[in-house]
Amino acid sequence: MRVAVAGCCHGELDKIYETLALAERRGPGPIDLLLCCGDFQAVRNEADLRCMAVPPKYRHMQTFYRYYSGERRAPVLTIFIGGNHEASNHLQELPYGGWVAPNIYYLGLAGVVKYRGIRIGGISGIFKSHDYRKGHFECPPYNPATIRSIYHVRNIEVYKLKQLKQPMDIFLSHDWPRGIYHYGNKKQLLKTKSFFRQEVENNTLGSPAASELLEHLKPTYWFSAHLHVKFAALMQHQAGDKGQTAKATKFLALDKCLPHRDFLQVIEIDHDPNAPEYLEYDIEWLTVLRATNDLINVTERLWNMPENNGLHTRWDYSATEEAMNKVLEILNHDLKVPCNFSITAACYDPSRPQTQMQLVHRINPQTTEFCAQLGITDMNVRLQKAKEEHHLCGEYEEQDDVESNDSGEDRSEYNTDTSALSSINPDEIMLDEEEEDEDSIISTRSDMNTPSAEPSSDQASDFSASFSDVRILPGSMIVSSDDTLGSPDGRERNPGEALESGDGKDLTELPSKRLSDEHEPEQRKKIKRRNQAIYAAVDDDDAA
Repeated sequence: MRVAVAGCCHGELDKIYETLALAERRGPGPIDLLLCCGDFQAVRNEADLRCMAVPPKYRHMQTFYRYYSGERRAPVLTIFIGGNHEASNHLQELPYGGWVAPNIYYLGLAGVVKYRGIRIGGISGIFKSHDYRKGHFECPPYNPATIRSIYHVRNIEVYKLKQLKQPMDIFLSHDWPRGIYHYGNKKQLLKTKSFFRQEVENNTLGSPAASELLEHLKPTYWFSAHLHVKFAALMQHQAGDKGQTAKATKFLALDKCLPHRDFLQVIEIDHDPNAPEYLEYDIEWLTVLRATNDLINVTERLWNMPENNGLHTRWDYSATEEAMNKVLEILNHDLKVPCNFSITAACYDPSRPQTQMQLVHRINPQTTEFCAQLGITDMNVRLQKAKEEHHLCGEYEEQDDVESNDSGEDRSEYNTDTSALSSINPDEIMLDEEEEDEDSIISTRSDMNTPSAEPSSDQASDFSASFSDVRILPGSMIVSSDDTLGSPDGRERNPGEALESGDGKDLTELPSKRLSDEHEPEQRKKIKRRNQAIYAAVDDDDAA
């Protein structure tokens, strides 16, 4: 089965599908599946645009709305996770996943599905230690704090995924698992992205939660995006029990969707020829969702997951054969994901722009149907009830500086907030609070202590015939982690020398904007200059 993997999409669906068509013309056969690693930007209308955590001047409708309206249809089944630049109000309608358009499926806050026998899991968002132990309390209308915190990974999703025991074929995350750079050509990564050096040396680049999942799930493939650079690694896991074969994970991170950037990769994956050619639910994941339903938290309170420490009556929520059989009976042994997409919001009309479109916290019929069938709680229903009780969405009881919790642990499971980084990405835009258009944030209530620095979305360049160099991934994906290696082929290159592919094409990348925003030093100098290499209508590679 030929699987295409895309990095940060930034709403450029037309260009991604055009590139897939180019790959099909060059390759041995059609693409069977497209996986997108976040920043998908499923923007339906102007209200959705206002729910993206980017400055107003970088909010662009892009092309998703055409697929939402039915004007166009995705030519290949597309599965994606959320990143940190999303129409959060849209994705929030589908916390357990669902169709955002015909043939385009969102995995949810965390999720696992199967396609042609291939087991695909993923987790949406990026890691931030100060929000990790909170519940999913945000809902529209967002304020300047919640418009950012809504895309931060929560411990409940990691906990659910850690209940899984069956083998995982593919896993998707937006930010990288922390430490994965030690298993690839680290020197070449730092040569390409020198501003990562301090975080790599301090081992603070990436998500510790994703690293924990990598150790637990040990998937065959792990795909990520977020840092806007292509990077491959091979992580050899230790064997769990004597006699067992040690597993290995082939990691690949990809760039953002721009011309001459490595944002797309096609790989060949063995699949079950007898498996259905439609998307299926994963029975183990559904069983875990049912078991952990009582753990749902829609408050801002910090909390830890149950563990075997004498304080919890139950800490193991893994799926038993009996529980999985019960779920199968509930579903009448039919695991097919229903094609029940429906339009829940007005679609953008270029001829009739509506800049004052009202924001609504919606209950999606797909989620209603899924929860009713499985017997679990729709988080949005519970959020609306909490909103009615507290008279204001997203604001709950004030928290004390020292938070009590059942596990008696520190405020964060990870010691991740280190001192301010000295390295600054030259592509990064630091935002002054006053630059934000308060009307576009939709709320008059704001937390002025919220860090104002946030990366912005990129304006894509025009499509060209050389939009992307599409290459088949080597079967082994083995990349040396020896720091003495200066380039993938083992020889040192001159600083100005271009890296070429086998067919002689120039693969030299432009410096990309760093999006690893786990660390937000309070005293970091704010930079107002705009990087024309990124936001120009024509990419520098085209000009060259």
